[in-house]
Formats: sequence, C-alpha cells, structure tokens
Amino acid sequence: MTTLVIPAIDLRGGRCVRLHQGSYEQETVYFDDPVKMAKLWRVQNARTLHIVDLDAARGGSEDRADNRAVIRKMCDALDIPVQLGGGIRSLDDIEAALEMGVYRVIIGTAAVRDPDMVEEAVARFGCRRIVVGIDARDGEARVQGWTEGSGVDAVDLALDMERRGVRRIVYTDISRDGTLEGPNIDAYRVMGKHLTDMRITASGGVGAYKDLLAIQTLTPYGVDSVITGTALYENRFPCQQFWSWNDKDAVDLDTFSTAPLRDDALKPC
Repeated sequence: MTTLVIPAIDLRGGRCVRLHQGSYEQETVYFDDPVKMAKLWRVQNARTLHIVDLDAARGGSEDRADNRAVIRKMCDALDIPVQLGGGIRSLDDIEAALEMGVYRVIIGTAAVRDPDMVEEAVARFGCRRIVVGIDARDGEARVQGWTEGSGVDAVDLALDMERRGVRRIVYTDISRDGTLEGPNIDAYRVMGKHLTDMRITASGGVGAYKDLLAIQTLTPYGVDSVITGTALYENRFPCQQFWSWNDKDAVDLDTFSTAPLRDDALKPC
C-alpha cells in the first residue's frame, strides 16, 4: 500500500501559518493567500488537502468568519477532497462545513467533551464524512486548540470512538508538530495495536523523505496516510525541486496535474 501524503494549511487571521509544538506564541507565517497556496499544492499533485482553522479551534475569534470565507474559496478552487478541522463542535458546525464544500470534518474537542454528538454525527453523515482528531501530549488528549489538557488517555479515546462507529482518526503528537524532528513512530504503533476497525492518519514531525518511509512501515498498524505542512513549505523534499518553488508567481495555478486521481483515496472510512 502507498501512504497518502496530505498537505496541510493551518489558517490564522486568514493567512497560512504553522505553530511550533502547538504554541500560538510560536507562529510562522508562510503565505498570505491560502487559496493560491491550496492551488499550488494541487499543482504539485496533492490528492487531498488538510485545513485547520486555528482561530476557531481556540474557541472562536473575530477572524473566524474571515477564515470560513477563505475556506469556501479554497473548496471552490480545487477538484480534490478537502478535510477541515478546528472549532467543529456541533451538528450545525458539521452541516455548515459540508455546505461550504468540505468533504469531511475532523472533530477534536467535542470528541472528548460530547462523544454522543460524534456518534450521532456518524449515524447522520456517515463514517466517510466524520473523522476524529486526537492531539496528544505525553499520551493525554488535548482540547481547545491544544491549549488545555483533558485528563483523557489518547488510546482510550480512540477505542471509545471506534465503538461509536468512527473509522478514522488523525493522530497528532503535539511535541513533534512543526519541529521537523521526525514523527513519533512508537506512538502510532502503540495506537494501532489497540484498534481493530480504525484507520490512522499520522500527523506531526515530518521533516524529510526518510520520515515518510518510516511512516510507511506502519501500514500493518492501520496507518495509511500522513499530514505534513512545515516540511512542504520549507521545500524539504527532493521532488519539489522539479517545481518552480522559488518563483511562485510564474506557476500556472489553474492547470492541475493530468495524472488520474485515485478514486479510492477517501473511500475507506
């Protein structure tokens, strides 16, 4: 099985940013135009796009509406599925995201605080549209945009979600996120050993091609995809040298790759 690499765009104040280990005080702004950035990833052959609304994840702010407008434009601009996380804590939030053109939503804080809502969401929208994001530090699931502890063990949370019909999690080791120091392979292996019907998207720490190879060894543990942001922004992969990365304005962003899209890219829950 080939591991699907999913580019990430984290939005704050309508711009593309990355946080270091989940700290809002350690933010790097990479791009001011998220729509253009999304199209650039698509030109570089992305098959799925991962978006996080950081403002909404912390509980909402004056920038939340601006981010939602940008997200809608990103969905309209692309011909690939978009998944969205950050601030999705109710059935109404899910419906609003799907109405914007999002393919599937990622529920984080609400999975800890309102697990019954997640179960109802799976029943109403299907397991392909509902994903749970488990953002952990030292094995504890964090909430409110990673700013608060929950007292809930990450593996226990995943098992509860699996019992409630969730079939995919995005599992992030916060201590590795944005560091480029490599993913926490052991954490994904431990998580995968406990799960039966759940697929895992790994997130956090990817800094080089060797890290993608390490993630691919986790296929027997249910890991079939990986999210990466900082490494792509910083041109850490040799294949990016084939693109006009240092001259973004010269790239034709309206001509996408002619390679056929993988029809099964998002079919598994």
